[in-house]
Amino acid sequence: MNPMSTRLREVWLALRSRPGLPADSAIGKEPPLRGELFSAAQMEHHGKVLAARHRLMPGHPPDRLLGRLSENGKILVDACRLLMVAVTENRRIAPAGEWLLDNFYLIEEQIRTAKRHLPKGYSRELPRLRNGPANGLPRVYDLALEIIAHGDGRVDPENLSRFIAAYQSITVLRLGELWAIPIMLRLALIEHLRRVAARVAASRVDQNLADSWADRMLTMAGTDPKNLILIIADMARSTPPMSGAFVAELARRLQGRNAALALPLTWIEQQLGKSGQSIEQLVRVENQQQAGDQVSIGNSIGSLRFLGAMDWPELVETMSQVETTLRKDPVGVYGRMDFATRDRYRHAVERIAKRGRLSEPEVARAAIALARAGAASVATDSAETTSNPANLRSHARAAHVGEYLIGRGRPELERRAGLRHFGLVWLQNPGGRAALALYLGGIFLLTSGFSWSLLTQASGAPSWLLPILAVMAVLGTSQLAVALGNWLASLLATPHALPRMDCSAGIPAQARTLVATPTLLGSAHGIETLLESLEVRFLANRDAHLHFALLTDLHDAPSETLPGDQSLVDKAARGVAALNTKYPHPNGNYFFLFHRPRRWNTRDGTWMGYERTRGKLMDLNALLRGDNAVRHHAPAHRDGARDARSATRVDTRGGSDRATRHGGTLFADHRRRADVSKSALRDYVRRRHPAPARRRPGDGRCHGAPAQSAAIRPRAGPRFRRLRHPAATRGGEPARLQSLALRAPAWAGREKRA
Repeated sequence: MNPMSTRLREVWLALRSRPGLPADSAIGKEPPLRGELFSAAQMEHHGKVLAARHRLMPGHPPDRLLGRLSENGKILVDACRLLMVAVTENRRIAPAGEWLLDNFYLIEEQIRTAKRHLPKGYSRELPRLRNGPANGLPRVYDLALEIIAHGDGRVDPENLSRFIAAYQSITVLRLGELWAIPIMLRLALIEHLRRVAARVAASRVDQNLADSWADRMLTMAGTDPKNLILIIADMARSTPPMSGAFVAELARRLQGRNAALALPLTWIEQQLGKSGQSIEQLVRVENQQQAGDQVSIGNSIGSLRFLGAMDWPELVETMSQVETTLRKDPVGVYGRMDFATRDRYRHAVERIAKRGRLSEPEVARAAIALARAGAASVATDSAETTSNPANLRSHARAAHVGEYLIGRGRPELERRAGLRHFGLVWLQNPGGRAALALYLGGIFLLTSGFSWSLLTQASGAPSWLLPILAVMAVLGTSQLAVALGNWLASLLATPHALPRMDCSAGIPAQARTLVATPTLLGSAHGIETLLESLEVRFLANRDAHLHFALLTDLHDAPSETLPGDQSLVDKAARGVAALNTKYPHPNGNYFFLFHRPRRWNTRDGTWMGYERTRGKLMDLNALLRGDNAVRHHAPAHRDGARDARSATRVDTRGGSDRATRHGGTLFADHRRRADVSKSALRDYVRRRHPAPARRRPGDGRCHGAPAQSAAIRPRAGPRFRRLRHPAATRGGEPARLQSLALRAPAWAGREKRA
């Protein structure tokens, strides 16, 4: 046996004797996941059979999938190393081995992806089986194994959908299981590849053994034919494996070469005859096995590519009974929301069902029942709208299912689900009225505890000194208590993204949005840069119902007007008009200019734009609400902007369609808040607006608090960064980017005037 073949044998023996592998799962012993091939109808029937057969176990046993994945990865690497040694020796390898080597980069990538998407302990939260071959494994993993086994490694969308739908007609899968289907299919495919690769590697070792004996026999037959019998005797004493790979390779090398070489084939034929087999039969079986392995690996590689290209969110929503139930929202808003918002609603259902006594579909049905009750109350109160409009407005939000999943009606849904809060879970859901009491109470308790621990150290001090020490201890420890209270509050009070309507196909006409850019007019070059940036933002967020506006002021001055003011305003107006000519709108204009004159500031003794940025936003809101008293010099068709339903400020350096997504957020707020009372509107504005502007003495500027509060999750929704606009010149105000309150409903203005 030559040194290369000896090396192959050593690699293979090390592979088979890997420590930690149970005896019944040693490499090469487990057959591939290959059962009877099923059609779509047969898969549907098989799903119902499995659902009736599966039984779940209580508790959460240890996770076995991560260990199995790591072992599969090591075995695949070793099998490919074995095949690579054969390639370097210029030996022929099976077609399945070629598939494996050519696509091993993809297999390694999928293994890394599986490890990244399967964190430690993830599968412990999934329901486990207590019967069958998959005892102790997640139920959804067994479903993935069945899909791979009855498709020979091929994942077909139709078969998959019908199989899962048929299973759920008997037993409903949880949302977590539906989302785990892609990763479980990936794990099952890697398991299948590991088993096929192990068999290919085992066949390769037997072929290498046959090649080594064939080489010795051919060499001896060519140099000293009389001693060929000695080589045959050595082979007989070594008891070679009578496997299909060994016999087929040896017969291929020796048949038709020399009459003397017929003797080893005759001996093999005699050995096979003892078990009722023949060389031709084993060669045929080996060819069939190689063809089957090639098909299996080809299907598995194609399925791994398919897993990365398939739209899994759409498939999961199609198969989810919770999604089907929530789409029965009485007001029809849920189905028009974007995926992130719908996913947040589904997660709310999942969390309530996990801690309550109802299943996920039952929680979703309870939320729909509450929303329908709210819609019925709106219909009942509609007769009283004329005499008491607040009645109808107070119940309008109750008709939306989101009010009971993420809104103020959630406690009612939790009571129906039998959910009770304990420990940190209760602290994370304290309710709006108890939040301040918990915050201040926690600071008081921390301060008292720290102060008491310090005062106990001064037990021998004079009595007249104790009050002084107590005051000093309270003052000192209160700072630490406040810092700890704020840290704990940031951990317990989790922020969330605002709901958003799906505007991926464009902003609807009823959600027409105006993107406003407050800035200062300081120089001709700055105006040109500002207009260029406005055009870039328009091209990145082009939509028929998305408009763009410049809210401009002039720099502070000792008088109301300066000689060069009008030329700057005219230049900005001409630039906006040129953009409207360059990009015509079918029903009006895309671009608007709203310029305000200076007003006298008595406190600072200067002429300036009223309230700077905040004042521009307030005046724009008033204009959208129909307040004609707002002083705007708007040469560029200001009346066309009154049709805007909402206004916003977006990141001037944001990506494509950011304004469209933000418009969807405002549209969702309109849908949920268009008929609420004024108190609710004020609550909404407090969450969206900065704190009231405050003036620092001497600098002539108005400063506001950050617009983003704890009610908005910075990482989940659009990130409104504060960037200095290129057109902001020295002495002016940077064009900070923050959200602007949506247009108030018409009734709010009427109540105010009344």
